[in-house]
Amino acid sequence: MSDTTDCVLTPRVPLEGFDPLGIATYRASTITFKDATAYAARGDRGDRGYSYGLYGTPTTRALEDKLSRLEQASRTFLAPSGQAANALAILPLVAKGDHVLLADTVYPPMRDFAQTDLVRLGVTVEFFDPTSSDDIRNRLTPMTRIIWCESPGSTTMEVMNLREVGGIAHSAGALLGVDNTWATPLNLKPLSLGADIVTEALTKYVSGHSDVIMGSISVCDAGIASSIKRFIGRMGIGVSSDDATLVLRGSETLALRLRHQADVGLRLAQRLATHPLVARVLHPALPEDPGHPLFRQDFLGASGVFSLTFAPNIVPFVAPALDCLQLFAIGASWGGTRSLVAPMTVRASRTATVWPGADLVLRLSIGIEDETELWEDLSRFLNTLQELSRTA
Repeated sequence: MSDTTDCVLTPRVPLEGFDPLGIATYRASTITFKDATAYAARGDRGDRGYSYGLYGTPTTRALEDKLSRLEQASRTFLAPSGQAANALAILPLVAKGDHVLLADTVYPPMRDFAQTDLVRLGVTVEFFDPTSSDDIRNRLTPMTRIIWCESPGSTTMEVMNLREVGGIAHSAGALLGVDNTWATPLNLKPLSLGADIVTEALTKYVSGHSDVIMGSISVCDAGIASSIKRFIGRMGIGVSSDDATLVLRGSETLALRLRHQADVGLRLAQRLATHPLVARVLHPALPEDPGHPLFRQDFLGASGVFSLTFAPNIVPFVAPALDCLQLFAIGASWGGTRSLVAPMTVRASRTATVWPGADLVLRLSIGIEDETELWEDLSRFLNTLQELSRTA
């Protein structure tokens, strides 16, 4: 053949005897077939077959299968982000006239999606008190299709009785969906507690290095899986095999990282709880936390994310005091190797409950830096906060 053609055609080298620990990064849009008959019958390949890169490569399938094992699911789908996973889990399962209930503590973009896009499509949206099963029962209607939960709640860490909520949902003919990003499938198995859908922001703990954005949807029911699969296909949504490789690599150390971050986080939370400037430490693994009994009942462990609140007279000085931090970075997201702080306001994102106290919650994500140096950094922040409040 000519040099021009040889530039285009890449030789197929034998793979026999080549058995690396990590799966290859398979990039593909077009997938070829051995003959026209095989191409015409490509639909017969089923869910595990390959027909076009958008619908999966060996790399993305490997990540889906790993997540399915961890989630105890029959099928997992990948999405471009955690919030994309949330939206893609709900949209194919609701229609005009349906009713969706969401915990009042859901991830703020999820609230915005519900109030903007679901409402625009003719879906009625309500929020409920995540600590009250009676509130859920009272808000159910014959058109309720999905009850959407986070446990613990985003930023403010309220723990839900997922077993009970699942029973309530199913008795009403509704589905239970759970955003499980805080706990990861290592520390909470929502599908085993009665959930029908579980989503993860793989961006956070599973990838673990703050350099990739991805989400997942895991289910057990074949009908739900089929609806989500077809909807994702109609929307033309896929993920990069390169990103899937990064998540696969990060997932190999997930158990070690998460255990360390949870242990260090809990010890730091215990020390912070005794400081006079800290009003409350919001962490379900602390025995004094209101959600601790449910945490002990359902969770296999904690993560390294928790929050602090302060007295109203201290709040104005929190932001300037954060500037003294040397190890903790100020930034959104969490679950990576670097420790983060993020000052959050929550009152505007509550409609079914009332947030008590000052409208500032400081969320901490503990990384894998030296524990002593992390405490020194937090002490530096608290000392600065105290000095600023004294001299005001």
